Amino acid sequence: MTTFANKTQTAPKPGRSLITKLNMGTGLVVGIVSAEVMYWLSKSWFDINEAAEINKILTLSMFAWCIGFLVGIGAFIGPFRWLIGKDLTAEEHLYMAGEGQGISRYFKYCTDHKVVGIQYLVGVMTMLGVGGAMAMMIRTNLIQPGSRLVTPEIYNSLVGLHGITMIIALIVVSTGPFGNFILPIMIGARDMAFPRLNALSWWLLFTAIITLCSAWFFGGIPTGWTAYAPLSVQAGPGMNAFIVAIIIFAISSAIAGANITTTVVTMRAKGMNLTRIPIFVIGATISVAMAIPAFPTFMASQIMAAFDRTIGTGFYDANVGGSGWLYAHLFWIMGHPEVYVILIPGVAVLLEIAPVFVRKPLFSVNSAILGFAGIAGLSFLVWAHHMYISGWSPSLNGPFMVTTEMISIPTGLIFLVLLGTLWRGKPWLKLPMLGVYAFIWNFLIGGVTGIYLSDVPADDYLHGSMFVTAHFHYTLMGAALTGAIAGLAFWFPKMTGRMLHERAGYISFWMVQIGFNLIFLGMFAAGSQGQPRRVADYAQTFATSDLISTIGAYLTGTGMLVLLWAVIHSWRNGKIAPTNPWGSKTLEWTVPYPIPLENFHETPVVTSDGYGYGRSN
Repeated sequence: MTTFANKTQTAPKPGRSLITKLNMGTGLVVGIVSAEVMYWLSKSWFDINEAAEINKILTLSMFAWCIGFLVGIGAFIGPFRWLIGKDLTAEEHLYMAGEGQGISRYFKYCTDHKVVGIQYLVGVMTMLGVGGAMAMMIRTNLIQPGSRLVTPEIYNSLVGLHGITMIIALIVVSTGPFGNFILPIMIGARDMAFPRLNALSWWLLFTAIITLCSAWFFGGIPTGWTAYAPLSVQAGPGMNAFIVAIIIFAISSAIAGANITTTVVTMRAKGMNLTRIPIFVIGATISVAMAIPAFPTFMASQIMAAFDRTIGTGFYDANVGGSGWLYAHLFWIMGHPEVYVILIPGVAVLLEIAPVFVRKPLFSVNSAILGFAGIAGLSFLVWAHHMYISGWSPSLNGPFMVTTEMISIPTGLIFLVLLGTLWRGKPWLKLPMLGVYAFIWNFLIGGVTGIYLSDVPADDYLHGSMFVTAHFHYTLMGAALTGAIAGLAFWFPKMTGRMLHERAGYISFWMVQIGFNLIFLGMFAAGSQGQPRRVADYAQTFATSDLISTIGAYLTGTGMLVLLWAVIHSWRNGKIAPTNPWGSKTLEWTVPYPIPLENFHETPVVTSDGYGYGRSN
């Protein structure tokens, strides 16, 4: 691949424009004030002695917080100025892009896709830290029977908030940081298709996470991360925070998905035809394309739950013609595509890494694309395998078992592509490449145990046990998060200009991988013996398995802290990275650091794919 030299730009000051006065601080102030004003206004409208009225007050206040924050940070200045016929000047556009502003641009409504990528990266690391801390409290509570670190009520809230926090984090763990920072440069684009919407997707997510965290101050969520109705309708005021957070997050995901898809379809460099698009770009695009139709069903389920809680509708109340089945279907029509929305970008990162460190072309890249497409299609036809034991339409268990088992075929194709790339290669065992080997081991276990759970008789025994918990952690954390961490090590030099601390990275890798396997192999053992999930205490029979799992959790947690230290230390004091430390052939490694505002002075012309290792040009 070839590109042209870059030139930096100097941004003129936009005078005394309001845009220069707005930042994260003003957003927080306006958001909090908006929530307070709405709270006191709604208290005068509704009777605070009734649960439904309290739910109205809190729900309106939380939405007011989100809207107020976006107003205060300047998210709506561009559209407002356009509506009144006074669109932003060239100087204001450059200011919004953060040109020449240093670190302060990361705390503003910045339209530069590279800034948004870093914002996502820091946000995802924060979410993983919060979710991981809750996981440590859960495992500490289960270190031995009767330990009672926390009350059963707090334990239930820990399980629910840990689950939904980690799910949200993993949905954006690769497409957020790398899909924003790396993907546009990788296809030769100067920016995202819709820069202002790109910034909006991040700050919507920010407001959603703050809203979700507020659930702790309203009694938590007692329903688990699935928030099944009618339990969620009957739950305490903390459930309002869950509902609002999911609605805002679904909007954020739709905006991000439409933006990435449009960017890839319309803004590729000249010569980058369908056979030359990097595999990470294809994986990320398929992932967000899946999210666009899937996540609105989750959003719809929460809107209906909000109506049931606030204005007395009966969508989920069987006494007035509603049905809990409605919620289950809306949730799981999202819930199983969502697994692959998480998984595919992480796997695509690893497929991007493997050719670089094996110095071979990606084996049968068309098979990988076919595998991704097959997973995407079949993932919408398997949702009811989560409902085998519920009693809903037993006659359909067989067809859903078949579609679920069929999804192992395209998954196997991707596995073969990775193994074919490694075959007879001479791998360069740097930290990113270790993630490829960890994925093979972890996803093999996650995939094989998933076949057991797809089988109705086996699921009848294992459903609701720790076996299920171990299975989806091997899939989500063992595969998707492993891929994201490998991607961080791979693209860290391009995103920060510095090399990630190598020794600390290796130490973290082995601590996390050994600890992870201790946690969930222990859970497989406990679950196969019958230990139920989501319980605050358990029988003495499971004591050894749970002790092993808790030891593994502390080892994993320590390993992640080592990785956090490596990231912070390297970002501030790491070795200055060369332009292309890995000798990769994709476009993002052709631009210098710091990367110019528009990435390329002239749009590059692509003459080959990015995997031509060992080929004569």
